[in-house]
Amino acid sequence: MVYELREQPWFGLYVTYQVFTTALFRLPYWSIVSYRRSWRPRLSWTVKRSVLVRLFRHLFRMTQRTGPLTTFPTHHAIVPGPGVKGVWVEAAPHLITGEIMVLATAADVQCARIPGYWIDRDKELPAGAPPRPGDKVLYRLHGGAYIQLSAHPQDPTANIARGILKYCPSITRTFAIEYRLSTAKPYKPSNPFPAALLDAVAGYNYLVNTLGFHPADIIVQGDSAGGNLALAMIRYLRDYQDFHPDLRLPPLPGGLLLLSPWADLSVSHEGPNTSIAKHYSSDYLGSRGPERVSYSKRAFLGPFGLGFAERNVYVSPASLNVWVGARFGGFPRTLVCSGGAEPLLDSIRSLWWKMERDMGKGEGPGQIAYHEARDSLHDHLIFPWHEPEVGETLQRIAEWMERG
Repeated sequence: MVYELREQPWFGLYVTYQVFTTALFRLPYWSIVSYRRSWRPRLSWTVKRSVLVRLFRHLFRMTQRTGPLTTFPTHHAIVPGPGVKGVWVEAAPHLITGEIMVLATAADVQCARIPGYWIDRDKELPAGAPPRPGDKVLYRLHGGAYIQLSAHPQDPTANIARGILKYCPSITRTFAIEYRLSTAKPYKPSNPFPAALLDAVAGYNYLVNTLGFHPADIIVQGDSAGGNLALAMIRYLRDYQDFHPDLRLPPLPGGLLLLSPWADLSVSHEGPNTSIAKHYSSDYLGSRGPERVSYSKRAFLGPFGLGFAERNVYVSPASLNVWVGARFGGFPRTLVCSGGAEPLLDSIRSLWWKMERDMGKGEGPGQIAYHEARDSLHDHLIFPWHEPEVGETLQRIAEWMERG
């Protein structure tokens, strides 16, 4: 059973036991077994990285029994803090139509008012200030398997925004939407697909139609589940751009940046010889603890069920079972980044192949480029200690940005 230790006193007792035994036994043991290079998960890794990966994987497996070990901001409120620039983004029901409207009705999901957070080069710039000459904004959709993490500047995924601001001079501002997270039993089921997609569209509409950013000056960035969401939003904007003259969807953005995108929620890339099986020891996500992944899928897919992910192009655009409608012509210029040691590698390569088939290889308008960081973890840009791969990937992103 997943999250069976989520309530007190079992939560506190279990976490205390794990902290005690990890400090006294696991960390020394992991250090010993990582001392020889041939014993490390990847030969290029240092002892420090090998130990940290084992530690993070252990923490992830703990959360399969306890649920989140800490609370994080949600869509219910703007969480203040030093330097935090939060704004409210109004719902955009007038922009939802077609298949997504049908699916939202079936899932009993409505549009909602949600928070968003700015991280700017100019720390004195007010939250939600209109664009200035030369402003180019990164619109972030954070990862977390649709069940955790946050758009808040104190969230680990905000390291991506800060890294891009550091390496990419053309990006002056970043904005992240606090889209609704999904839950399933043993919690109260809430916010299944397409709730997050409705929120992502609202956030993009806020940038274009409320603040006045030109779409060409917006780069949409999604990491992990955020990459899945970014793909769904771009597909929706493309497919329904000319659906009805009164719909007035914002035009497509100037670019799309996908970091370790979770692009296949089906099982089409699972099996004994896949990256999911082979890269267990190389990544904190692991593959021998499927409960968390299963819970994430159940929560996100909600009433549609797991079978919905096998062939729905909004949910699993990289699925090997999705062919009808899984086309990427008309997408903006795209850069896909992956880690060479991450479990999602096969599905990311499938996504890249499909996009290259329809868009063409390159760095110009309507083309796709790909960067694979050798021996890197899933979503490695959120880990400051993951060097030199973090710096190399950010430099590759900066080069791609400057050519746009």
